[in-house]
Amino acid sequence: MQWNTYKLTLITMLAAVAVVGRIAFAAIPNAQPVTAIIILSGFWLGPLAAVITAFLTTFLTNMVLGMGIWTVWQVTAWGLIGIGAGLLGKFLPRLPVLGLSVYGLLSGLFFGVVMAFTMRAISQTFWGYYLAGIPFDLMHAASNFVFILVFYSVFEKLFIKYERRAQLAS
Repeated sequence: MQWNTYKLTLITMLAAVAVVGRIAFAAIPNAQPVTAIIILSGFWLGPLAAVITAFLTTFLTNMVLGMGIWTVWQVTAWGLIGIGAGLLGKFLPRLPVLGLSVYGLLSGLFFGVVMAFTMRAISQTFWGYYLAGIPFDLMHAASNFVFILVFYSVFEKLFIKYERRAQLAS
């Protein structure tokens, strides 16, 4: 799909929604719409759009919530999740919302594993950190599932409008 000003504007708007959502839900551990928004972005706009959304969201929210070594790994985890969603959108474009929600659920668990490896890289034990984080990973997974179910129809309309506009421009 062709890159244009409208697509870049859409991506930055999605990142802004994710930033506001992450900060608004910061008081609830691991219940945040960021992963769901990255998944929906990747599914409809492609892997690169999801990676850009992941980078912008992580960088901007960590300016408020705290920047550290984990920032690189958050971008990596969310970027990989977005690439996976982009590939799902390319190869299974008619994937039902329930299927995408299950992908979101699994992505929450994957994110936890990536973050546990991060802690291992800075001299903590992997298993101790991972096992202690399982309740948070489950919360992340469950919130992804719910956020995708809630956001899907609204975002679908937005992305269909984008596709129509992109077709008219070409």
